[in-house]
Amino acid sequence: MPDQKKQPNPIDVYVGSRIRMRRNILGMSQEKLGEHLGITFQQIQKYEKGTNRVGASRLQAIASILEVPPSFFFDGAPGGQEGLMEESQSTYMVDFLSSTEGIQLNRAFARIDDPKVRRKVIDLVRALAGEE
Repeated sequence: MPDQKKQPNPIDVYVGSRIRMRRNILGMSQEKLGEHLGITFQQIQKYEKGTNRVGASRLQAIASILEVPPSFFFDGAPGGQEGLMEESQSTYMVDFLSSTEGIQLNRAFARIDDPKVRRKVIDLVRALAGEE
């Protein structure tokens, strides 16, 4: 029987993606997060990919460093009370917000103080996307 790699648990993958998203939003490198935790950036990579499970005490430390409550890492997690459609949309949003473009767009949008200008930006993006 050939060796088959064990697939990461979907919850571990989700928690890892939330760690990556929050770290990127703060503009923190994997190296810097690893330094704060006393571990290597390779270990952070494994957490973020879900290949290594994050223990409770380490997750508490990560939450503290990333300035969020531990529950942040489970918000919208697969297998919760949400339906499959909402779960898929949640994963899409996490992936987008973790991307370079998502982070840049989010940061720039957050700096717009005028609510009317924000509304116009949303209308523009919807028009460009072909949404009515």
